[in-house]
Amino acid sequence: MKWLDRIPLPILAIVTLPLGLAPFKPPHVYEKLQMLFAGNLTNITDIFDLLLHGIPLAIFLLKLVRIMQQKSAQTNQQ
Repeated sequence: MKWLDRIPLPILAIVTLPLGLAPFKPPHVYEKLQMLFAGNLTNITDIFDLLLHGIPLAIFLLKLVRIMQQKSAQTNQQ
């Protein structure tokens, strides 16, 4: 997970917010996840769209979890 530690959180947020939420009514990720859970995500364009909008969001969430884990470990060491 060292690669995740090297990514600055502000830059990740700047990349994630426009890509993960665009278009804003409703966000693509939300639409594509609905299609996935309904079993309608079969078109290759829709799958690519989910990956394009979802991967930055997933990395951002992983980064936040990693930061919380590191803070928790520091608190436990004190």
